[in-house]
Amino acid sequence: QVQLVESGGGSVQTGGSLSLSCGVSRIEYNSLFCMGWFRQAPGKEREGVAAIDWDNRTTYAESVLGRFTISQDNAKKTLHLQMNSLKPEDSAMYYCAATPAYNCKGRELDIRTFAYWGQGTQVTVSS
Repeated sequence: QVQLVESGGGSVQTGGSLSLSCGVSRIEYNSLFCMGWFRQAPGKEREGVAAIDWDNRTTYAESVLGRFTISQDNAKKTLHLQMNSLKPEDSAMYYCAATPAYNCKGRELDIRTFAYWGQGTQVTVSS
C-alpha cells in the first residue's frame, strides 16, 4: 500500500515562508499517479491546496495561487510544497495525498479523488 509521511511544518510570522515535504513509498517509478496537498483548519472541512500529476501538470487553489508552489522529485520520491507570503488564514494541518489515476483533470482538489493520505504536519502563521 502507498505510504506518505509529511514534514516541514512549523510556526512563522505573516509574510514568512515554509517548505513542506512528503516522502512517498510504494509507488512504482513508471506508475501514473496524481498527488496533492490538502489542509484542514480547526472547525473547517479539509480543502485542496495544490495538486500535481505524473506529468508535472499542476493545479492550485485560488487562495494560494502565486504564493505556493507544488513540485516533485521523482528520483527521491518526494513531494514538496513551497509556501511563501504566508498569511494567518494559511494556518492548518497540511496533508499529503496520492491516488492512482491517468487523469485527475477537474478533480485535482477534491478529497474524494485521493485514496492515500499522510498523517499531516502543522503550519501556524501568526500576525
